[in-house]
Amino acid sequence: MSKASAPDQPSVQDGLPMPRRAWAVAAISFGMALFVMDGNIANVALPTIARELKVSEGAVTNVVTIYQLVMVMVLLPFAALGDRLGHRRLYQSGLVLFFATSAFCLFVDNFVELLVLRAGQALGAGMALSVTAAMLREIYPAHRLGSGLGFNSVIVASAAAVSPTLGGFVVAHLAWQYVFVLAAPLALLSLLLGRVLPEPHVRSVANDYAGGVWSALTVALLIIGLQLSTHSSSIAAGIAMALAGVISAVLLVRRERRRERPILPVDLLAKPVFGLSLLAAIAVFCAIGAVMIALPFRFEQTLGYAPDEVGLLLLPFPLTFLVVSPLAGGLSDRIAPTKLGVPGLFVAISGMILLAFMPQDAGPVGIAWRLSLTAAGLGFFLAPNSRLLIGIAPKDRAAAAGSALSTSRVLGQTMAAAAVGVLLSFGMGLGPAPIIFAIGLAVLAVVCSLVRYGTYHAQHVAKDAADSGL
Repeated sequence: MSKASAPDQPSVQDGLPMPRRAWAVAAISFGMALFVMDGNIANVALPTIARELKVSEGAVTNVVTIYQLVMVMVLLPFAALGDRLGHRRLYQSGLVLFFATSAFCLFVDNFVELLVLRAGQALGAGMALSVTAAMLREIYPAHRLGSGLGFNSVIVASAAAVSPTLGGFVVAHLAWQYVFVLAAPLALLSLLLGRVLPEPHVRSVANDYAGGVWSALTVALLIIGLQLSTHSSSIAAGIAMALAGVISAVLLVRRERRRERPILPVDLLAKPVFGLSLLAAIAVFCAIGAVMIALPFRFEQTLGYAPDEVGLLLLPFPLTFLVVSPLAGGLSDRIAPTKLGVPGLFVAISGMILLAFMPQDAGPVGIAWRLSLTAAGLGFFLAPNSRLLIGIAPKDRAAAAGSALSTSRVLGQTMAAAAVGVLLSFGMGLGPAPIIFAIGLAVLAVVCSLVRYGTYHAQHVAKDAADSGL
Protein backbone atom coordinates (compact mmCIF):
# COMPACT_ATOMS: atom_id res chain seq x y z
CA MET A 1 0.00 0.00 0.00
CA SER A 2 1.80 3.13 -1.14
CA LYS A 3 1.26 6.67 -0.09
CA ALA A 4 -0.42 7.48 -3.35
CA SER A 5 -2.73 4.50 -3.31
CA ALA A 6 -3.69 4.24 0.36
CA PRO A 7 -7.40 3.46 0.48
CA ASP A 8 -8.13 6.06 3.10
CA GLN A 9 -6.94 9.17 1.31
CA PRO A 10 -9.68 11.83 1.62
CA SER A 11 -11.39 13.27 -1.39
CA VAL A 12 -13.51 15.96 0.26
CA GLN A 13 -13.01 18.53 2.98
CA ASP A 14 -15.72 19.24 5.48
CA GLY A 15 -16.05 19.42 9.26
CA LEU A 16 -17.27 22.03 11.71
CA PRO A 17 -15.88 25.56 11.58
CA MET A 18 -13.65 26.89 14.35
CA PRO A 19 -14.14 27.58 17.24
CA ARG A 20 -17.20 25.32 17.31
CA ARG A 21 -15.00 22.42 16.24
CA ALA A 22 -12.78 22.88 19.29
CA TRP A 23 -15.74 22.87 21.68
CA ALA A 24 -17.22 19.81 19.95
CA VAL A 25 -13.89 18.02 20.31
CA ALA A 26 -13.92 18.91 24.01
CA ALA A 27 -17.44 17.47 24.41
CA ILE A 28 -16.50 14.21 22.70
CA SER A 29 -13.23 14.09 24.64
CA PHE A 30 -14.97 14.27 28.01
CA GLY A 31 -17.33 11.51 26.92
CA MET A 32 -14.56 9.25 25.63
CA ALA A 33 -12.51 9.86 28.77
CA LEU A 34 -15.31 8.78 31.08
CA PHE A 35 -16.03 5.57 29.15
CA VAL A 36 -12.35 4.63 29.05
CA MET A 37 -11.94 5.46 32.72
CA ASP A 38 -14.98 3.43 33.71
CA GLY A 39 -13.84 0.49 31.60
CA ASN A 40 -10.30 0.44 33.01
CA ILE A 41 -10.54 1.66 36.56
CA ALA A 42 -12.13 -1.55 37.85
CA ASN A 43 -9.09 -3.69 36.96
CA VAL A 44 -6.99 -2.52 39.90
CA ALA A 45 -9.93 -2.93 42.29
CA LEU A 46 -10.78 -6.53 41.32
CA PRO A 47 -8.70 -8.26 44.01
CA THR A 48 -10.19 -5.97 46.71
CA ILE A 49 -13.75 -6.48 45.44
CA ALA A 50 -13.22 -10.25 45.48
CA ARG A 51 -12.12 -10.15 49.12
CA GLU A 52 -14.81 -7.77 50.40
CA LEU A 53 -17.74 -9.33 48.54
CA LYS A 54 -16.42 -12.85 49.18
CA VAL A 55 -16.34 -14.06 45.57
CA SER A 56 -13.62 -16.02 43.79
CA GLU A 57 -10.88 -14.46 41.69
CA GLY A 58 -12.34 -16.04 38.56
CA ALA A 59 -15.87 -14.81 39.33
CA VAL A 60 -14.85 -11.23 40.12
CA THR A 61 -13.65 -10.71 36.55
CA ASN A 62 -17.38 -10.66 35.68
CA VAL A 63 -17.33 -7.04 36.89
CA VAL A 64 -15.35 -6.33 33.73
CA THR A 65 -17.00 -8.99 31.58
CA ILE A 66 -20.62 -7.88 32.18
CA TYR A 67 -19.73 -4.30 31.31
CA GLN A 68 -18.02 -5.30 28.10
CA LEU A 69 -20.65 -7.91 27.20
CA VAL A 70 -23.61 -5.55 27.43
CA MET A 71 -21.75 -2.88 25.52
CA VAL A 72 -20.75 -5.18 22.68
CA MET A 73 -24.37 -6.41 22.45
CA VAL A 74 -25.83 -2.94 21.96
CA LEU A 75 -23.27 -1.04 19.87
CA LEU A 76 -24.45 -2.17 16.43
CA PRO A 77 -28.22 -1.85 17.13
CA PHE A 78 -27.73 1.59 18.66
CA ALA A 79 -25.67 2.75 15.67
CA ALA A 80 -28.67 2.01 13.43
CA LEU A 81 -30.99 3.73 15.91
CA GLY A 82 -28.68 6.76 15.93
CA ASP A 83 -29.08 7.13 12.16
CA ARG A 84 -32.83 7.36 12.66
CA LEU A 85 -33.00 9.52 15.82
CA GLY A 86 -29.89 11.63 15.27
CA HIS A 87 -26.41 10.95 16.57
CA ARG A 88 -26.34 13.82 19.05
CA ARG A 89 -29.65 12.87 20.67
CA LEU A 90 -28.59 9.27 21.19
CA TYR A 91 -25.17 10.30 22.50
CA GLN A 92 -26.62 12.61 25.14
CA SER A 93 -29.28 10.10 26.18
CA GLY A 94 -26.51 7.61 26.82
CA LEU A 95 -24.66 10.10 29.01
CA VAL A 96 -27.76 10.65 31.17
CA LEU A 97 -28.22 6.91 31.71
CA PHE A 98 -24.54 6.43 32.48
CA PHE A 99 -24.56 9.20 35.07
CA ALA A 100 -27.64 7.83 36.85
CA THR A 101 -26.36 4.26 37.12
CA SER A 102 -22.94 5.48 38.27
CA ALA A 103 -24.54 7.39 41.14
CA PHE A 104 -26.38 4.27 42.35
CA CYS A 105 -23.06 2.37 42.50
CA LEU A 106 -22.32 4.23 45.74
CA PHE A 107 -24.97 2.14 47.51
CA VAL A 108 -23.88 -1.30 46.30
CA ASP A 109 -23.30 -3.89 49.03
CA ASN A 110 -23.50 -7.21 47.17
CA PHE A 111 -22.10 -8.74 44.00
CA VAL A 112 -25.43 -9.09 42.15
CA GLU A 113 -26.31 -5.40 42.60
CA LEU A 114 -22.87 -4.44 41.32
CA LEU A 115 -23.28 -6.54 38.18
CA VAL A 116 -26.75 -5.07 37.48
CA LEU A 117 -25.50 -1.50 37.77
CA ARG A 118 -22.44 -2.26 35.68
CA ALA A 119 -24.83 -3.50 32.99
CA GLY A 120 -26.71 -0.19 33.24
CA GLN A 121 -23.48 1.77 32.90
CA ALA A 122 -22.59 -0.31 29.85
CA LEU A 123 -25.98 0.36 28.27
CA GLY A 124 -25.48 4.12 28.58
CA ALA A 125 -21.89 3.91 27.37
CA GLY A 126 -22.95 1.78 24.41
CA MET A 127 -25.58 4.32 23.36
CA ALA A 128 -22.98 7.09 23.29
CA LEU A 129 -20.06 5.13 21.84
CA SER A 130 -22.14 3.74 18.97
CA VAL A 131 -22.23 7.19 17.33
CA THR A 132 -19.00 8.76 18.60
CA ALA A 133 -16.86 7.87 15.58
CA ALA A 134 -19.57 9.08 13.18
CA MET A 135 -19.68 12.45 14.97
CA LEU A 136 -15.88 12.69 14.88
CA ARG A 137 -16.02 12.26 11.12
CA GLU A 138 -18.48 15.17 10.96
CA ILE A 139 -16.41 17.33 13.33
CA TYR A 140 -13.03 17.07 11.57
CA PRO A 141 -12.23 17.98 7.96
CA ALA A 142 -11.57 14.85 5.92
CA HIS A 143 -7.88 15.66 5.43
CA ARG A 144 -7.45 15.97 9.22
CA LEU A 145 -9.28 12.78 10.19
CA GLY A 146 -6.12 10.85 11.04
CA SER A 147 -4.79 13.70 13.18
CA GLY A 148 -8.20 14.03 14.82
CA LEU A 149 -8.31 10.35 15.67
CA GLY A 150 -4.77 10.68 16.97
CA PHE A 151 -5.87 13.45 19.33
CA ASN A 152 -8.85 11.32 20.35
CA SER A 153 -6.37 8.56 21.15
CA VAL A 154 -4.50 11.01 23.37
CA ILE A 155 -7.67 11.55 25.38
CA VAL A 156 -8.22 7.80 25.59
CA ALA A 157 -4.62 7.24 26.66
CA SER A 158 -4.77 10.04 29.22
CA ALA A 159 -7.92 8.58 30.78
CA ALA A 160 -6.37 5.14 30.75
CA ALA A 161 -3.24 6.57 32.38
CA VAL A 162 -5.21 8.23 35.15
CA SER A 163 -7.51 5.24 35.74
CA PRO A 164 -5.09 2.80 37.44
CA THR A 165 -3.63 5.52 39.64
CA LEU A 166 -7.06 6.78 40.71
CA GLY A 167 -8.31 3.24 41.16
CA GLY A 168 -5.35 2.30 43.30
CA PHE A 169 -5.75 5.44 45.44
CA VAL A 170 -9.48 4.84 45.95
CA VAL A 171 -9.01 1.19 46.90
CA ALA A 172 -6.25 2.11 49.34
CA HIS A 173 -8.02 5.08 51.02
CA LEU A 174 -11.76 4.97 50.27
CA ALA A 175 -14.58 2.47 49.83
CA TRP A 176 -14.12 0.51 46.60
CA GLN A 177 -17.60 1.63 45.40
CA TYR A 178 -16.12 5.02 44.53
CA VAL A 179 -14.10 3.56 41.63
CA PHE A 180 -17.36 3.31 39.66
CA VAL A 181 -18.40 6.90 40.36
CA LEU A 182 -15.23 8.84 39.55
CA ALA A 183 -16.05 9.15 35.85
CA ALA A 184 -19.58 10.53 36.39
CA PRO A 185 -18.61 14.24 36.53
CA LEU A 186 -17.18 13.94 33.02
CA ALA A 187 -20.64 12.91 31.81
CA LEU A 188 -22.04 16.19 33.11
CA LEU A 189 -19.31 18.19 31.36
CA SER A 190 -19.98 16.45 28.06
CA LEU A 191 -23.71 17.07 28.45
CA LEU A 192 -23.16 20.79 29.12
CA LEU A 193 -21.12 21.08 25.92
CA GLY A 194 -23.52 18.91 23.92
CA ARG A 195 -25.16 21.76 22.00
CA VAL A 196 -21.99 22.38 19.98
CA LEU A 197 -21.91 18.82 18.65
CA PRO A 198 -22.94 18.22 15.01
CA GLU A 199 -26.64 18.75 14.42
CA PRO A 200 -28.75 15.59 14.81
CA HIS A 201 -29.29 14.90 11.11
CA VAL A 202 -32.16 12.43 11.00
CA ARG A 203 -32.11 9.95 8.14
CA SER A 204 -35.17 8.24 6.74
CA VAL A 205 -34.26 4.77 7.91
CA ALA A 206 -36.82 2.01 8.37
CA ASN A 207 -37.15 0.57 11.86
CA ASP A 208 -35.53 -2.83 12.29
CA TYR A 209 -36.10 -3.66 15.92
CA ALA A 210 -36.12 -7.37 15.17
CA GLY A 211 -32.67 -7.15 13.61
CA GLY A 212 -31.34 -5.18 16.57
CA VAL A 213 -32.64 -7.67 19.12
CA TRP A 214 -31.42 -10.58 16.98
CA SER A 215 -27.93 -9.05 16.74
CA ALA A 216 -27.71 -8.46 20.50
CA LEU A 217 -28.93 -11.97 21.38
CA THR A 218 -26.50 -13.56 18.92
CA VAL A 219 -23.54 -11.82 20.54
CA ALA A 220 -24.81 -12.79 24.00
CA LEU A 221 -25.19 -16.45 23.03
CA LEU A 222 -21.68 -16.60 21.58
CA ILE A 223 -19.86 -14.89 24.43
CA ILE A 224 -21.80 -16.40 27.34
CA GLY A 225 -21.65 -19.82 25.72
CA LEU A 226 -17.89 -19.65 25.35
CA GLN A 227 -17.52 -18.56 28.96
CA LEU A 228 -19.77 -21.30 30.34
CA SER A 229 -18.05 -23.99 28.28
CA THR A 230 -14.78 -23.30 30.06
CA HIS A 231 -16.22 -24.22 33.49
CA SER A 232 -16.45 -27.88 34.40
CA SER A 233 -19.93 -27.52 35.92
CA SER A 234 -21.52 -26.06 32.79
CA ILE A 235 -19.61 -27.40 29.80
CA ALA A 236 -22.66 -28.94 28.09
CA ALA A 237 -24.80 -25.82 28.52
CA GLY A 238 -21.95 -23.59 27.33
CA ILE A 239 -21.32 -25.63 24.19
CA ALA A 240 -25.05 -25.67 23.41
CA MET A 241 -25.29 -21.88 23.78
CA ALA A 242 -22.18 -21.30 21.67
CA LEU A 243 -23.50 -23.55 18.89
CA ALA A 244 -26.85 -21.76 19.04
CA GLY A 245 -24.94 -18.48 18.70
CA VAL A 246 -23.07 -19.73 15.63
CA ILE A 247 -26.30 -20.87 13.97
CA SER A 248 -27.96 -17.57 14.85
CA ALA A 249 -25.02 -15.63 13.41
CA VAL A 250 -25.16 -17.53 10.11
CA LEU A 251 -28.89 -16.92 9.78
CA LEU A 252 -28.49 -13.25 10.74
CA VAL A 253 -25.80 -12.71 8.09
CA ARG A 254 -28.07 -14.26 5.44
CA ARG A 255 -30.88 -11.94 6.53
CA GLU A 256 -28.71 -8.82 6.65
CA ARG A 257 -27.30 -9.38 3.15
CA ARG A 258 -30.74 -8.66 1.74
CA ARG A 259 -31.09 -5.32 3.53
CA GLU A 260 -29.98 -1.97 2.12
CA ARG A 261 -28.69 -0.69 5.49
CA PRO A 262 -27.95 -3.78 7.58
CA ILE A 263 -27.53 -3.49 11.35
CA LEU A 264 -24.75 -6.04 11.15
CA PRO A 265 -22.50 -4.22 8.63
CA VAL A 266 -22.07 -7.13 6.23
CA ASP A 267 -21.80 -4.65 3.36
CA LEU A 268 -18.63 -3.22 4.91
CA LEU A 269 -17.28 -6.56 6.11
CA ALA A 270 -17.56 -7.91 2.57
CA LYS A 271 -14.72 -5.54 1.63
CA PRO A 272 -11.47 -7.42 2.38
CA VAL A 273 -9.64 -4.26 3.49
CA PHE A 274 -12.34 -3.46 6.04
CA GLY A 275 -12.91 -7.02 7.22
CA LEU A 276 -9.21 -7.83 7.71
CA SER A 277 -8.59 -4.51 9.47
CA LEU A 278 -11.49 -5.20 11.85
CA LEU A 279 -10.24 -8.71 12.66
CA ALA A 280 -6.77 -7.31 13.35
CA ALA A 281 -8.29 -4.66 15.63
CA ILE A 282 -10.20 -7.30 17.62
CA ALA A 283 -7.02 -9.32 18.09
CA VAL A 284 -5.00 -6.33 19.29
CA PHE A 285 -7.67 -5.04 21.67
CA CYS A 286 -7.95 -8.54 23.12
CA ALA A 287 -4.18 -8.67 23.56
CA ILE A 288 -4.17 -5.32 25.37
CA GLY A 289 -7.03 -6.43 27.62
CA ALA A 290 -5.30 -9.68 28.53
CA VAL A 291 -2.14 -7.84 29.54
CA MET A 292 -3.87 -5.11 31.55
CA ILE A 293 -6.28 -7.44 33.38
CA ALA A 294 -3.71 -10.10 34.23
CA LEU A 295 -0.88 -7.83 35.40
CA PRO A 296 -2.65 -6.42 38.52
CA PHE A 297 -3.09 -9.95 39.84
CA ARG A 298 0.52 -10.79 39.07
CA PHE A 299 1.89 -7.60 40.62
CA GLU A 300 -0.21 -7.83 43.78
CA GLN A 301 -0.27 -11.56 44.47
CA THR A 302 3.03 -12.76 43.01
CA LEU A 303 5.30 -9.73 43.37
CA GLY A 304 3.69 -8.38 46.58
CA TYR A 305 2.83 -4.81 45.53
CA ALA A 306 0.00 -2.86 47.23
CA PRO A 307 -3.09 -1.80 45.17
CA ASP A 308 -2.01 1.84 44.91
CA GLU A 309 1.47 0.72 43.83
CA VAL A 310 -0.07 -1.50 41.14
CA GLY A 311 -1.76 1.54 39.63
CA LEU A 312 1.56 3.36 39.40
CA LEU A 313 3.28 0.30 37.92
CA LEU A 314 0.74 0.18 35.09
CA LEU A 315 1.06 3.91 34.36
CA PRO A 316 3.86 3.65 31.73
CA PHE A 317 1.56 1.73 29.38
CA PRO A 318 -1.09 4.45 28.85
CA LEU A 319 1.49 7.24 29.15
CA THR A 320 3.38 5.78 26.20
CA PHE A 321 0.13 5.67 24.22
CA LEU A 322 -0.29 9.33 25.12
CA VAL A 323 2.94 10.15 23.27
CA VAL A 324 2.75 7.67 20.40
CA SER A 325 -0.93 7.97 19.37
CA PRO A 326 -0.91 11.56 18.03
CA LEU A 327 2.33 10.89 16.17
CA ALA A 328 0.96 7.71 14.59
CA GLY A 329 -2.39 9.39 13.85
CA GLY A 330 -0.74 12.29 12.05
CA LEU A 331 1.52 9.98 10.05
CA SER A 332 -1.49 7.89 9.02
CA ASP A 333 -2.78 10.84 6.96
CA ARG A 334 0.31 10.42 4.74
CA ILE A 335 1.64 6.87 5.17
CA ALA A 336 -0.23 3.62 4.51
CA PRO A 337 -1.45 1.80 7.65
CA THR A 338 0.44 -1.44 6.94
CA LYS A 339 3.77 0.37 6.73
CA LEU A 340 3.20 1.81 10.20
CA GLY A 341 1.30 -1.04 11.82
CA VAL A 342 3.29 -4.16 11.03
CA PRO A 343 6.65 -2.85 12.33
CA GLY A 344 4.76 -1.57 15.38
CA LEU A 345 3.31 -5.02 16.04
CA PHE A 346 6.76 -6.61 15.90
CA VAL A 347 7.95 -4.11 18.51
CA ALA A 348 4.90 -4.89 20.66
CA ILE A 349 5.51 -8.64 20.40
CA SER A 350 9.08 -8.12 21.58
CA GLY A 351 7.85 -6.14 24.56
CA MET A 352 5.25 -8.76 25.49
CA ILE A 353 7.85 -11.55 25.32
CA LEU A 354 9.98 -9.57 27.77
CA LEU A 355 6.95 -9.05 30.04
CA ALA A 356 5.94 -12.71 29.95
CA PHE A 357 9.36 -13.90 31.08
CA MET A 358 10.22 -10.95 33.31
CA PRO A 359 12.37 -11.92 36.31
CA GLN A 360 10.90 -11.63 39.81
CA ASP A 361 13.44 -8.94 40.74
CA ALA A 362 12.82 -6.73 37.69
CA GLY A 363 11.62 -3.85 39.90
CA PRO A 364 9.53 -0.82 38.88
CA VAL A 365 12.03 0.39 36.26
CA GLY A 366 12.24 -3.03 34.64
CA ILE A 367 8.46 -3.25 34.52
CA ALA A 368 8.12 0.29 33.17
CA TRP A 369 10.36 -0.01 30.12
CA ARG A 370 8.83 -3.36 29.14
CA LEU A 371 5.33 -1.88 29.30
CA SER A 372 6.42 1.22 27.36
CA LEU A 373 8.00 -0.87 24.61
CA THR A 374 4.80 -2.89 24.25
CA ALA A 375 2.57 0.19 24.23
CA ALA A 376 4.72 2.03 21.68
CA GLY A 377 4.43 -0.81 19.21
CA LEU A 378 0.68 -1.20 19.70
CA GLY A 379 0.16 2.55 19.34
CA PHE A 380 1.76 2.55 15.89
CA PHE A 381 -0.70 -0.13 14.85
CA LEU A 382 -3.97 1.07 16.40
CA ALA A 383 -4.10 4.71 15.25
CA PRO A 384 -3.48 3.99 11.51
CA ASN A 385 -5.76 0.94 11.58
CA SER A 386 -8.59 2.95 13.17
CA ARG A 387 -8.15 5.76 10.64
CA LEU A 388 -8.40 3.21 7.82
CA LEU A 389 -11.56 1.61 9.22
CA ILE A 390 -13.42 4.89 9.67
CA GLY A 391 -12.12 6.62 6.53
CA ILE A 392 -12.79 3.83 4.06
CA ALA A 393 -16.54 3.55 4.76
CA PRO A 394 -19.06 5.69 2.82
CA LYS A 395 -20.09 8.72 4.84
CA ASP A 396 -23.68 7.54 5.24
CA ARG A 397 -22.28 4.36 6.80
CA ALA A 398 -19.93 6.18 9.17
CA ALA A 399 -21.98 5.22 12.24
CA ALA A 400 -21.90 1.55 11.21
CA ALA A 401 -18.13 1.70 10.66
CA GLY A 402 -17.58 3.51 13.94
CA SER A 403 -19.76 1.09 15.88
CA ALA A 404 -17.91 -1.81 14.25
CA LEU A 405 -14.62 -0.31 15.48
CA SER A 406 -16.07 0.23 18.97
CA THR A 407 -17.46 -3.29 18.89
CA SER A 408 -14.02 -4.64 18.02
CA ARG A 409 -12.58 -2.83 21.03
CA VAL A 410 -15.23 -4.05 23.44
CA LEU A 411 -15.36 -7.55 21.96
CA GLY A 412 -11.60 -7.84 22.31
CA GLN A 413 -11.70 -6.64 25.92
CA THR A 414 -14.60 -8.99 26.69
CA MET A 415 -12.76 -11.97 25.27
CA ALA A 416 -9.67 -10.94 27.22
CA ALA A 417 -11.56 -10.73 30.53
CA ALA A 418 -13.11 -14.14 29.90
CA ALA A 419 -9.77 -15.69 28.93
CA VAL A 420 -7.93 -14.29 31.94
CA GLY A 421 -10.80 -15.41 34.19
CA VAL A 422 -10.43 -18.95 32.86
CA LEU A 423 -6.67 -18.90 33.33
CA LEU A 424 -7.08 -17.64 36.90
CA SER A 425 -9.63 -20.38 37.62
CA PHE A 426 -7.16 -23.02 36.45
CA GLY A 427 -4.28 -21.49 38.41
CA MET A 428 -2.45 -20.21 35.32
CA GLY A 429 -3.30 -16.51 35.51
CA LEU A 430 -0.41 -15.38 37.71
CA GLY A 431 2.36 -16.54 35.37
CA PRO A 432 3.27 -15.88 31.74
CA ALA A 433 0.24 -17.67 30.22
CA PRO A 434 -2.02 -14.56 29.75
CA ILE A 435 0.75 -12.63 28.01
CA ILE A 436 1.67 -15.59 25.81
CA PHE A 437 -2.01 -15.61 24.81
CA ALA A 438 -1.67 -11.89 23.95
CA ILE A 439 1.44 -12.57 21.86
CA GLY A 440 -0.50 -15.08 19.75
CA LEU A 441 -3.18 -12.47 19.10
CA ALA A 442 -0.59 -9.90 18.01
CA VAL A 443 0.80 -12.44 15.53
CA LEU A 444 -2.72 -12.88 14.14
CA ALA A 445 -2.95 -9.10 13.66
CA VAL A 446 0.35 -9.15 11.72
CA VAL A 447 -1.02 -11.84 9.40
CA CYS A 448 -4.25 -9.89 8.82
CA SER A 449 -2.33 -6.71 8.02
CA LEU A 450 -0.04 -8.44 5.53
CA VAL A 451 -2.93 -10.20 3.80
CA ARG A 452 -4.79 -6.87 3.65
CA TYR A 453 -1.78 -5.25 2.02
CA GLY A 454 -1.49 -8.05 -0.56
CA THR A 455 -5.21 -8.01 -1.30
CA TYR A 456 -5.36 -4.26 -1.81
CA HIS A 457 -2.18 -4.22 -3.90
CA ALA A 458 -3.47 -7.03 -6.14
CA GLN A 459 -6.79 -5.24 -6.64
CA HIS A 460 -5.09 -2.04 -7.75
CA VAL A 461 -2.66 -3.85 -10.08
CA ALA A 462 -5.65 -5.48 -11.77
CA LYS A 463 -7.52 -2.16 -11.94
CA ASP A 464 -4.49 -0.38 -13.45
CA ALA A 465 -4.14 -3.14 -16.03
CA ALA A 466 -7.83 -2.87 -16.97
CA ASP A 467 -7.62 0.89 -17.24
CA SER A 468 -4.62 0.66 -19.56
CA GLY A 469 -6.31 -1.99 -21.75
CA LEU A 470 -3.92 -4.79 -20.80
